[in-house]
Amino acid sequence: MKDKIMGRWSTYEPFFVQLGDKKVADIVITNHARQRWTDRISKDNNSIEDICAFLWEKLKTNQIVSYYRNEEDVYLIDDDLVVVAEFAHLEHETDLVGNPLHKMIIVTFLGKMSETMELRDLKSYYSWLRHSRRMTLIKNSRKQR
Repeated sequence: MKDKIMGRWSTYEPFFVQLGDKKVADIVITNHARQRWTDRISKDNNSIEDICAFLWEKLKTNQIVSYYRNEEDVYLIDDDLVVVAEFAHLEHETDLVGNPLHKMIIVTFLGKMSETMELRDLKSYYSWLRHSRRMTLIKNSRKQR
């Protein structure tokens, strides 16, 4: 969903917001992300337009930062909400200089750090998840023999 509210200074310049080295001109919300938004973030505003409007506002006010310095797939909104996002080039869209513009694909909302303490250290959280799933699979395979 492109930004519908933003007024443009020039009709030749496409609208984008700088996020790190990416120039975000569009936001795409996956069905999984929408479901996670409803489950973990807000039960009231669960339409795609509401979620996109929220994300655009946070992008414009520079309230979305990278969770880790070197990785570009996990982001933190308002120092609380953890989001996983991917980026893809927008075809046939460039800025005035010719640099490509990107669409931000929201993969999932992991939750709020204020509510889920495990999100404070994602690397240990993911390793714990992998370990617990592996142990569950091992237990289930023992039962099936």
